[in-house]
Amino acid sequence: MALRVAVDVGGTFTDVCVLGEHGEAPRVAKVPTTAVSPIDGVMRGIAQTGANLDDTSFFCHGTTVATNALLNRTFPRAALVTTRGFRDVIEIRRGTKEDLWDAYKDVAPPYIARRDRLAVAERVDATGRVIEPLDMREARELVDTLRRRQVRTVAVCFVNSYVNPVHEIAMQEFLRAQLPDVAVSISSAVLDEILEHERFSTTVANALLSPLVGHYATCLEQRLAESGYGGRLHLMHGGGGVMTTQAAQKHAARLASSGLAAGAVASRHIALACGYENSLGLDIGGTSADISIVSGGELKITRNWSVDFGHPICFPNLEVLTIGAGGGSMAWVDDGGALRVGPQSAGADPGPACYGLGGTAATTTDAQLVLGQIDTSLAAGSQLLDVELAKRAVRRIAKELNSSLEEAAVGILRVASANLADALKIVSIRRGQDPRDFALVAFGGAGPMHAVHLARELSLPAVVVPPWPGVTSAFGCLLVDIRHDFGAMFIREAHAADPYEIESTFLRLESHARRSLLEDGVETERISMQRFIEMRYRGQSRSMPIAVDQPVRAIDGLVEKFHVQHRGEFGFSRDLCEVDLYHLSVSALGVLDKPQFGAVSSGNGRPIEPVGRRMVRFIEPRGRLETPVYNRSDLYPGAEVTGPAVIAQPDATTLVPPDWAAVVDPMENLRISMNADK
Repeated sequence: MALRVAVDVGGTFTDVCVLGEHGEAPRVAKVPTTAVSPIDGVMRGIAQTGANLDDTSFFCHGTTVATNALLNRTFPRAALVTTRGFRDVIEIRRGTKEDLWDAYKDVAPPYIARRDRLAVAERVDATGRVIEPLDMREARELVDTLRRRQVRTVAVCFVNSYVNPVHEIAMQEFLRAQLPDVAVSISSAVLDEILEHERFSTTVANALLSPLVGHYATCLEQRLAESGYGGRLHLMHGGGGVMTTQAAQKHAARLASSGLAAGAVASRHIALACGYENSLGLDIGGTSADISIVSGGELKITRNWSVDFGHPICFPNLEVLTIGAGGGSMAWVDDGGALRVGPQSAGADPGPACYGLGGTAATTTDAQLVLGQIDTSLAAGSQLLDVELAKRAVRRIAKELNSSLEEAAVGILRVASANLADALKIVSIRRGQDPRDFALVAFGGAGPMHAVHLARELSLPAVVVPPWPGVTSAFGCLLVDIRHDFGAMFIREAHAADPYEIESTFLRLESHARRSLLEDGVETERISMQRFIEMRYRGQSRSMPIAVDQPVRAIDGLVEKFHVQHRGEFGFSRDLCEVDLYHLSVSALGVLDKPQFGAVSSGNGRPIEPVGRRMVRFIEPRGRLETPVYNRSDLYPGAEVTGPAVIAQPDATTLVPPDWAAVVDPMENLRISMNADK
């Protein structure tokens, strides 16, 4: 039997999902992430599923290696080579601040210190004309400096190289000849766009991550091969697709939001299968919550994303909002006596206090254990929880708040839920979307714990909990295609733009894209192209991508489409205002086979019996209720559970509060809504 294996490495747990290619029931595993050597956790998780890599035809991996490197700034020694006079572009940035009103909070410093930002004489003007040749004498001196400082990776960013990369290419060739062991990224190959700060910042991130990603992917490929896997390693990237190891080494910064994209893709797939074209994805893990939105069946794409504010990575990326609200988020009382939760997290080590690994801070997991919402074991017994340690941690918070133990635990969960509700409002209400038109797809180890309370708060009509919520992000890795994105600046007035020139540029980009996919082993008949033109009103600084569905013969129809889309996105349009074209791009897809799922047979109406009962306190102020506990595996399609109820499974726990009911659909999703009888 040919197997399809997906692994998603999170901050707390590593999730594995194994599917057969003929609709067999999935095999899943959830093991603690091994922070020092994530590959060990990957291999342990695969072994726990019993999957034989000799029988595996497809392996996909979502990884936090790139994200963690940027967060922790654990890089090889790096340098920036740029045009004289431009070494401080990545420090000057845009002059903005993450919190406009906090005069004391500084933006994170550049990833490369000023002493390692080196300048050479060269200049190309805005039309691409060389007005000062690259000074090779300075280039040779620069090589001596790089060698002396033992630099391992270099970002080459010359001003105006997006229109003529001749000097960047020459510098890259010279560096590779003189320093063959040093990785070199040039901005014209990484992000061929006009804005120098965004281009420089993206290239710097790419240069920093390239050696790390390359080493990690090579080591993982070797471990997989030693275990019998003979296929390609596919790495999930932030654009919602996958890339091969070779492509990842060229565009390593695309992996900076790898796991986030997998969850968003899975959320969309599940919602559409349930008939919801509008949905909110809520992925709560041990460290953070990732929130995505699907409107009209489509995920939103952003071209400006960052790990540290002010240092953007401008590859096309699925728009996912991340906040510090997970199972390991720590509760604390601020100087004003107010209860806070997060963004600090206990992570996997030491983890929540109830893990018994040395953690003493109260977390949301500790609060849930105190209230009886979760059992004393997680991940099929691989993580045992100590109730007394949880009570001891929450009691410290209760003492600071001068409240009872139980009210302190409830307060922790209310604050955590308020943080999550605010985040859901950011991606919906603040974008002009009415959350009452959206279903909530809740997954991750902790997502189904908070989902119904959030649905009540925002008046969401339904909650969908997938069959294996704790490993849904890993499942998302099996629903994607190989994807590359290519673009070119195209600044023209719309009314004067030549359709032939637009079409010619698209054909050139598609040729480049097709060549990249063929290098990745994609068969010609499996190649698909998506075109986009970015437009904006005259004088605007931001642009909006407009899908181009057919060869460009005229521009008027596309301009009208821009007006309509702008009105839908921002609530207004300027139909009489001049429109400018800004950028052309092509998303190239190498279509991969997807797992097929059929409807599961019903249980013929057999009665569902709880496996136990316990006293549970829900967030709603009703005191503790005697609550039946059901095994998720006992629930068949058509089965209905009325709240209050706890539905337990190895990778997650779902809470069904009073006045709500859950029904299992033919695809084994739990669909939770207000109990019609109430």
